[in-house]
Parts: sequence; C-alpha cells; structure tokens
Amino acid sequence: MAITQVRIVDEWVRVHHVLISVSDKQNLDYFVPQLLHINPTIKIFSTGGTYNYLKTILKDKASETLTQVSDYTGQPETQGGLVKTLDFKIYLGLLTETYNESHQLDMRRCQAVPIDMVVVNLYPFQETVSKSNVTAEVARGNIDIGGPCMIRAAAKNFLRVASVVDPSDYASICEDLMKNQGRCSLKLRYSLAQKAFQHTSGYDQAIAEYLSKTSFENVAGCYDRR
Repeated sequence: MAITQVRIVDEWVRVHHVLISVSDKQNLDYFVPQLLHINPTIKIFSTGGTYNYLKTILKDKASETLTQVSDYTGQPETQGGLVKTLDFKIYLGLLTETYNESHQLDMRRCQAVPIDMVVVNLYPFQETVSKSNVTAEVARGNIDIGGPCMIRAAAKNFLRVASVVDPSDYASICEDLMKNQGRCSLKLRYSLAQKAFQHTSGYDQAIAEYLSKTSFENVAGCYDRR
C-alpha cells in the first residue's frame, strides 16, 4: 500500500472542535472555560464521566457547546465504557489531512468534522498495579485501549491536530491560543506530539513490565475456567 506524502500544511490551525476524555480531571475547570473564552463557538465532544463533569463546568452553556461522543457517532457506549471512542467517524476527524480531497470526501460522506485538539489521559494503570494485593484482573481492566489510540492518532497528525496529555500544560496552551487569536501553531502541535508519544510509550512499557513479572498462575487464579 502506497502511503501518501503530505506536501502542504497549515502553519496555524484554529481550534473549533475538541475531544476531551480524561481519567485525571484536574484543571479542567480552568482549561475548558478558557477555551470557551478564547473561542465562544468552540464545540466539545466527550464521553462518560468526563461528559458529566464538563456539564457541571459549562452549566447553561453545555447544551450549545457539549456533545456526547455517542450522540455524534450514533453508536452507544458499550457497557462499563469498554468501547466509547473507537469509531470510524472519530478517526476520520483525527487523521484526515486538510488538503487531501479524498479525505475530505470521506468526511462529507460520514458527516464528520475535523477534530483540532484531543485532550486525553489514560486509565491509571501504574497507580493501580502499585497497590498491594491488586489482582491481575483488576490490572487488566485498567489497560486503556481507546485513549492511547486517540493520542497516537492525534499526535501522528500533528500537521493539523494538537494532542494534549498533561494537565500541567493547560495554562501554557491557553496562553499560546490567546496570543494567536485561538490558533494553534505547527511548532506547538509538534511539541505536543513529542510529549504524547513519550506518554503512550511509558504507558505501554509499564503494562509490558507488569505482565512480564506476573506469573500465569496468578493470572489463572483470577478466573473460573470452563
């Protein structure tokens, strides 16, 4: 399969659509109102507990600003939040390239929108397995799938998308957006992509180390096998 090489990229991308799905909700009460102040017409997609938390932050503005991912995709979340964001329409919005007409045709066909920023942090795997007497089943349940996929997709497409993984970056991102009339620079998108891949790499390494140190007997003991 031939990979299309991008030749044209926007130096500045105005942030219109943001997808937020986080385990660590610290500083969202600062970040989200700031995004809305910078761009009052911004649209936010969210999932599960994050969606409910954002409703409390946005209050009367929630109805015009906030959309559940399941309402956007038309696919309800799987029980327990097992599948929430792994949807073709989401990944069109993350991975499509601005100047690729074939991509744009796909977007129109699916009635998708370009997602300009992803704010995601992952299930607390390392914190979970560091607790005493944690079972292999509890550890397995805290392996995040959709989060790393979204982070990687957004970071891969730093040509257009900002991938935000660290709540401590919220203030500097808002400062940059404010200074540039709500636009995110290619330089910032690239630095966020660097951090995003470091984040997912560390996460995968923690899972690999846990599995390598956990015996099959401990895993098998969690289940009634048939």
